Amino acid sequence: MSPVFASRRQGGLSLIELLMFIVIVSVGLLGILSVMNVTVSASANPVIRKQALAVAEAMLDEVLSKDFQNDPADAANISATLGCTPNTAAPRCTQNTVAERQNYNDVDDFNGWNQTGVYQVDGTLAPILGTYTVTVGVAALNLSGVAGKQVTVTVAGGPESITLTGFRANF
Repeated sequence: MSPVFASRRQGGLSLIELLMFIVIVSVGLLGILSVMNVTVSASANPVIRKQALAVAEAMLDEVLSKDFQNDPADAANISATLGCTPNTAAPRCTQNTVAERQNYNDVDDFNGWNQTGVYQVDGTLAPILGTYTVTVGVAALNLSGVAGKQVTVTVAGGPESITLTGFRANF
């Protein structure tokens, strides 16, 4: 080969090779970005689930920490009002409401709790948890001759729903 032919030889990419490279890299990046998009959008769910679980645990602990019933004189616990039994005098005899939560004195006071928004015991709304729904149900049980109550707390936030169940015996 003569030196004239050696100097005419080019050492680069053609336009077609460059376009093929751009197309292949673009398709690869598109795939990676779509996987990252799905991962990032689903990563908030564990936070919502953990918040709902924390709220449900706190509510269940609060309910189970209360007395089994209002007053031993009201063994059937038939009183429909907060803290009111045949032996309770005014002024604390009021209907069970969320506003009266700080005065709840037994497990049954929480039966039928259904509230949108998570409220602290003093009645203030936790702003970050304003869209969560908290429900509480209390059912009487007979545990081998021992009176008991089953407490079910359900917290729903967005697509997540957590249900916890606890038991309270009359001891």
